[in-house]
Amino acid sequence: MAKAINPFIVTGKIAPEYFCDRVNESARLVKSITNGNNLVIISPRRMGKTGLIQFCYDKPEISKEYYTFFIDILHTSSLREFTYLLGREIYETLLPRSRKMAILFLQTIKSIRGKFGFDPITNLPTFNVELGDIERPEYTLNEIFQYLSNADKPCIVAIDEFQQIAKYPEKNIEALLRTHIQRSDNSHFIFAGSERHMMQEMFTSAARPFYHSADIVELKAIAPEIYIPFVMGHFEKRNRSISAENVEKAYALFQGHTYYIQKTFNESFADTSEGEECTLEIIQAAIDNMIASNDTIFREILSNIPEKQKELLYAIAKDGEAEHITSADFIKRHSLTSASSVQSAVKKLLERDIITEINKVFSVTDRLFAMWINKLYGTVLYL
Repeated sequence: MAKAINPFIVTGKIAPEYFCDRVNESARLVKSITNGNNLVIISPRRMGKTGLIQFCYDKPEISKEYYTFFIDILHTSSLREFTYLLGREIYETLLPRSRKMAILFLQTIKSIRGKFGFDPITNLPTFNVELGDIERPEYTLNEIFQYLSNADKPCIVAIDEFQQIAKYPEKNIEALLRTHIQRSDNSHFIFAGSERHMMQEMFTSAARPFYHSADIVELKAIAPEIYIPFVMGHFEKRNRSISAENVEKAYALFQGHTYYIQKTFNESFADTSEGEECTLEIIQAAIDNMIASNDTIFREILSNIPEKQKELLYAIAKDGEAEHITSADFIKRHSLTSASSVQSAVKKLLERDIITEINKVFSVTDRLFAMWINKLYGTVLYL
């Protein structure tokens, strides 16, 4: 008998039957892009930005009418890396879809054309360009945008963790990209980012090049009244059971954070035999495993945070959602030094996206990291 497919997908492309909700958000994305607009998506990391974009890319009104590209630039640190990633993604996406467009890419990108190899079987160029081969990234980037303008279909380019460009050492990168995008009449762009304060500043400040250049969508947690029946339904379809109460407890613990809930139920489903019930103990074991498997990563993060910032981080993690963090009560309750030291620490933690602020309420950006901190210091949150 074939093993039951785990319906709680945490990696790769998600088939429509395993994709939970996002009806309004996907409709908004498709409407904006197909009507010639650019779109900004802001949400915490692992809240489902990538899954939403890929889900919309697969819709017939986009997949049949557009060339679609997706790059994640979180790990990049320069315009050269950005240009390299964008060029490689465009070429490798188009190669299996359009021989004509693949050849046009080679003809247009003259600055690195001599660096391409050739496949002896297909006689097509292969993108074996190295990062160091891009000697003049501004020029190569200009060629890439020329290529997009000459494509035989309109293009959609999604750039994940877009706030990263503000950290590049080169000057005026935002202005450079904005100029290219403004002139690009054959391409539409999705700018996704997880550092909320930076993304908002980039797109809502009149002093920044991308000011009011795109529609803005904030991707929030899927509502419990939608997510809880989704989880229960997939267990039931595969002859397993789980109570609404237990799903709700896991949902509340992670405050609706998409990835961690999916991961919790991915493991819980795997540990529940056919015909059996997924108990609270099984769910708790899945969460404990997640915390343990991230121990090394979290210790590394913590080792790079100065002591005063750590003190504030621990205080925010303990409160879960911290308000009035410069008040005498908060400082005394958490044995912090002073309001000025808190102000200095919070600025640094926000800049590094270790904490998030929404309407003057502060929380640890990574919910699992907060749980790990609390477990490390004896304040364990159980279901």
